[in-house]
Amino acid sequence: MNDLIVAAYVFILAIFVGFEVISKVPSTLHTPLMSGANAIHGIVIVGAMLVAAALGGPLGTLLGFLAVVLGTANVVGGFVVTDRMLAMFKQRPTRKTE
Repeated sequence: MNDLIVAAYVFILAIFVGFEVISKVPSTLHTPLMSGANAIHGIVIVGAMLVAAALGGPLGTLLGFLAVVLGTANVVGGFVVTDRMLAMFKQRPTRKTE
């Protein structure tokens, strides 16, 4: 029971710290930073695979599969958003008018 209270305490503190950190980021930087962070979070997929391997039975396999699918969607979405953001800064070719 004591471990559960400590875990809840850390979780609540992490919520407050995360909110304070994110609220200090200007809105013009928020989307590029978050898309880059999502792309980097490929480690979530590795962790999901490790947890799926550690848990036995059909429930562990199902939860591991869902974790891998959702982690993969997060990583792919991060790369797509980052690519679109970077494409906005590319110069368009100029047309010559004669």
